[in-house]
Amino acid sequence: MPDDVGTSTTSTEQPLAGIRVIELGNYIAAPMAGRLLADFGAEVIKVERPRTGDELRSWRLYEGDTSLLYRTINRNKLSIELDLRSDTGRHTVLELIAGADVLLENFRPGTLDRWGLDVQTLAAANPALVVARVSAFGQTGPLADRAGFAAVAEAYGGLRELVGEPDRPPSRTGVSIGDSIAGLYAAFGVMMSLFDREARRGQGLEPVPPTEREIDVALHEAVFSMMESLVPDFSAHGVRRERAGGRMEGISPSNGYTCGDGSSVVIAGNGDSIFARYMTVIGRPDLATDTELAGNAGRWERRVELDEAIGAWTSTLSREEVLSRLHAAQVPAGPIHTAEDIVHDAQFRARGMVQDLPVDVAGETRLVSFPGVVPVLNGVSVRVRNVGPDLGEHTDLVLNTMLGGPRP
Repeated sequence: MPDDVGTSTTSTEQPLAGIRVIELGNYIAAPMAGRLLADFGAEVIKVERPRTGDELRSWRLYEGDTSLLYRTINRNKLSIELDLRSDTGRHTVLELIAGADVLLENFRPGTLDRWGLDVQTLAAANPALVVARVSAFGQTGPLADRAGFAAVAEAYGGLRELVGEPDRPPSRTGVSIGDSIAGLYAAFGVMMSLFDREARRGQGLEPVPPTEREIDVALHEAVFSMMESLVPDFSAHGVRRERAGGRMEGISPSNGYTCGDGSSVVIAGNGDSIFARYMTVIGRPDLATDTELAGNAGRWERRVELDEAIGAWTSTLSREEVLSRLHAAQVPAGPIHTAEDIVHDAQFRARGMVQDLPVDVAGETRLVSFPGVVPVLNGVSVRVRNVGPDLGEHTDLVLNTMLGGPRP
């Protein structure tokens, strides 16, 4: 990637250097996959529609014309403006694809076909291209052509039914978790295919062309894959999981509790060997020695009683004191962090998991805290080279250096 588009990094931080990715994606799912690849050195060229760009630019927009949500999801990328509905845009993107390793897209199935970018055309432009597609319901099946965002996928895949209090309607996690999970799977699929491509080349074989393999990630399937034994428990035992609020069904005591200073903590003291220490800390040795509570099944039956006892204890102490006593007894616990807590947290800072970067916000340059890169390499997060770019910021750079000049 050219040096003038981001902070230089060492080669050990960029294991994907030399991989070029064309991202035809809006919102979060495919752009999340692009971000993961870009974080570790892949050159990700984000193709955006002229004038408006990715709609994420205006989501959760508080000032200026580009949201920090966009700046976060699209970090370490290049932005170019192309109208894929036009002949010029189509020809230009095919030229870019000819020199790329990966194509990411999350349009509704059939959209690229209508624009003359069907899989046969892609394969003709680049037989070694790795193609990853993300959609609501996948590229096949009776619902393939149905539109859907993460909210729909989270409901369809079983997650929404488990989130919230049992006596209230299902709620949401607060972030577009379905999109992010799908992006992770898409990035994994890309890496799997790139590994296979290089292995085949090492054996003197041709790479698998996109006409024979496409990475097909459905949002609802990505969510469903995270549902642990939801379906097996129903299939084998007829058990229907229900919402349990801050608890996890069948596991106790594990919940959030309010402290005397108004802040909150999560305490996961559900291990058999941990439980006795936990009850001793809260001043309830009677519960620690109660034989009915020695196993998880008994604790779950008496979960309300246990939560009331724990809550009564935490309500008399500050969060710092609660956590100090629990940590001393080796009971897993942690604060329920706010954004402000995270920004100032020593653990996040020590591993570079909060990084401060200059951002133009409504014409003013501000130092803004952003999340770091996961996974950590060599003890500290890889540096974020640049935040999500302005719309079309790199159009001239890309067309001049990669394609020999602007398109007519």
